[in-house]
Amino acid sequence: MHKNRMQFIAYILAYPFIWLISKLPFPLLYLLSDFVYVILYRVIGYRKATVRLNLSLALPHLTIAERKTIEKKFYHHFCDSFFEMAKTLTISDEQINKRFVFTNFEVVRELEKQQKSVAMLLGHYGSYEWMLVMNKHLSLKGYGIYKPIKNKYFDRLVKKMRSRFNAELIGIRDVIPTMRNNIRNNVHGVYGFITDQSPKLSSAIHWGDFFSMEVPIHVGGELLAKKIGLNMIFAKIEKTGRGYYKCTFIPVEENIKDVPNFDISDRFMHMLEEQIKEVPPYYLWTHKRFKHRRNDPAAIK
Repeated sequence: MHKNRMQFIAYILAYPFIWLISKLPFPLLYLLSDFVYVILYRVIGYRKATVRLNLSLALPHLTIAERKTIEKKFYHHFCDSFFEMAKTLTISDEQINKRFVFTNFEVVRELEKQQKSVAMLLGHYGSYEWMLVMNKHLSLKGYGIYKPIKNKYFDRLVKKMRSRFNAELIGIRDVIPTMRNNIRNNVHGVYGFITDQSPKLSSAIHWGDFFSMEVPIHVGGELLAKKIGLNMIFAKIEKTGRGYYKCTFIPVEENIKDVPNFDISDRFMHMLEEQIKEVPPYYLWTHKRFKHRRNDPAAIK
């Protein structure tokens, strides 16, 4: 009871600030983001050691000064992403459609015609939060797979924010039950799998190459798609300016059951790696993505 009360108090105190932030015009929003950047990066140093280790592991060919430049740009983007997520609470359709565009939505339209569900793989790059706006353009039902927040009040808030884009969030443990229920009721959907986070070692069934390191790879999206008979696509999100993004869909071959297991997931990770190498600051470097490197005693504990 005490824990629940504390969670509620934290939510009540935070919600007015989140709502006020969401009502700010974008110039003021980013001015506030710049201020928070100074606090987060220069004063607190939030996860700075993790970011620096990740950058040194992934981009060892760069000089310390070059990685430091990427580091600073990343923290600016990281702060922007937080405020953009808050903005989701009240952003208008006109604004979001202008700031997050799709270059080839016809790829999804063709898949919709087949009346089959779709597994979509994406990474922690650019604005994966605003990616949910695609659900406003879908005839299929859109599902975002996420890890529920421990504070149930903030968890409800996050679901409310995402539901403005006609997206339904489902917890990791609810993915298979939801899919089975949809199959029974002949409901077709698009399931978004963020594939680049580091899985628990106890559940790791495949290790693949990512930045020349052998790490465990999430393959649930691929294996579920093969088992249930879904179509698959990759989503490549790029940042085109401050507060502006574009998404390009990359189709995966139709007969995915004929593709060797894990090949599709490995291909996605390779595509993501190439995108990160091209423009590194927009990846989520605060994640301990390389903590389970094989045969590496220096891995993060």
